[in-house]
Amino acid sequence: MKKRFVIAVLLFLLDVLAMFFFRRFPSVFFPWYRSFSKAWISFLSGLYSFVPAAVWDIGALLLILILLFSIIYMIIKKKSFFQWFSYALLVVSVGVFIAIGGWMLNHYAAPLSEEIGLEVKEYSVEELYESTEYYLLKASEYSTLIERDEDYHARRQDFEELSVIAGSSYLDLSEKYPVFKGSSRPVKKFSLIGEYLLYNGIIGMFMPVTGEAGVPYNVPILPLPFTMCHEAAHRLGIASEQEANFCAFLACISSNDERFLYSGYYSAFSYCFSSLYAADQEKALELYETHKEDPSVQLIFLDRKDTRDAYSRYDSPLQEISDDINDTYLKTFSQESGIRSYGEVTDYLIAWYLQEIQ
Repeated sequence: MKKRFVIAVLLFLLDVLAMFFFRRFPSVFFPWYRSFSKAWISFLSGLYSFVPAAVWDIGALLLILILLFSIIYMIIKKKSFFQWFSYALLVVSVGVFIAIGGWMLNHYAAPLSEEIGLEVKEYSVEELYESTEYYLLKASEYSTLIERDEDYHARRQDFEELSVIAGSSYLDLSEKYPVFKGSSRPVKKFSLIGEYLLYNGIIGMFMPVTGEAGVPYNVPILPLPFTMCHEAAHRLGIASEQEANFCAFLACISSNDERFLYSGYYSAFSYCFSSLYAADQEKALELYETHKEDPSVQLIFLDRKDTRDAYSRYDSPLQEISDDINDTYLKTFSQESGIRSYGEVTDYLIAWYLQEIQ
């Protein structure tokens, strides 16, 4: 029992030391660590690829059942609590060690903008307005190509088909940017815990312990391809949330599938429009008034309403708890903005527009 405690404590100490040195001296560890991490994650994702659903989807429930069984067994057999706790602590320490050592240290990598030659800085409201309008008009080019019902609401697409496309969505990009080389396995579906994740406000998850990128089945229709590409980006060692969002945008607009093209531009517009509304409500309303008579633009705002309505069905007190946990996790790994970093992709989107389009 003492040996198990010692091993667990040593593993936790190694985690803390690794985080300290990676934070202080990132140039010493990158890019070789990212290459190692990609190779490790590719091995794991390949190892579990024979299972069509996410292994973690099943594993999470099994772990809960094993935990409950072990507690009941300890009580019935009158086993020592400290002996039970030593086993539990050892299992947790090994899992955390694998997760941190195999992937989480990617949080300390240099900004993605440096690796793809994109200059990101602070921008004016005028530049934000111009970028938002561009993404709105690009999204409008594809909004009419989406399969819709008689009331113009988007129809749900085949999940497995989208997951295969999303999994391989970075192959073309990797020819231009080596940072996108890595696993191209399909993004997996969370069936058993998917609804629970949605009630926690979680629309996707990458599990470093199994190397699986997954999303719940009932993620709203239009953001689904974008969300799949976001999780696939994490699998490539892109740990930052804002950077994973930007990678998802690049992957979507590099596709020849109109569902991904629309999801990419639609998501880019949604992020930029929210930022514009927060910065200058009058400019946001001006943009809306300028284009609101366009039928293809009307479809975009209908899709935004449908997406909000879909998310609202999962509103619950669990989301606040989940947000606090996620916020703490992100700040622990040097994302000072915490959960707000998801929306900071706007800076990347403006920079890309100014550099690639304007």
